[in-house]
Amino acid sequence: MQILSRRNFLKAGFLSSAVFVMNGCNLISIVTPIDTIILVQDDLFPKAKELNINTNSYIHLILNHSRITDADKEFIKNGVKWLNEEAVQTYSTTYIKLNKIQRQELLTQVSKTQWGDSWLYNMLSYQFEAMLGDPIYGSNNNEAGWKFLKFQGGLPRPTKAFL
Repeated sequence: MQILSRRNFLKAGFLSSAVFVMNGCNLISIVTPIDTIILVQDDLFPKAKELNINTNSYIHLILNHSRITDADKEFIKNGVKWLNEEAVQTYSTTYIKLNKIQRQELLTQVSKTQWGDSWLYNMLSYQFEAMLGDPIYGSNNNEAGWKFLKFQGGLPRPTKAFL
């Protein structure tokens, strides 16, 4: 039982763990994935924040779920690292310290790379899942995403979360 508890503790700490941003052999900065992901999600689709869609809790849910592979979780974490490395290379600072215009330019730049295109696609996919999922999962508060799109949720609705 202790092993399971330790494993759950380590999984829960994924987004609060440090990502070391390197420039060659030099340590430039230490960032947490969650800080970067929150800002990226806001930059990709700011309407979600305006609608009070809780994309942060949904990404926590995804990253702690047993059906999400460790490789997928690692790709998300690596994407944060790569994005910050690109920010340092281009602007000499990390993503969260850039202004809005610089962040948009950087997202456009990395979207032209294979890893960036895939990573941004994943970030948007999770954001839209949070926005369009059933409120039982804790992200689409008061059906805000559904109301925004004038969508009627499917019936029967789940009685418990399956994630």
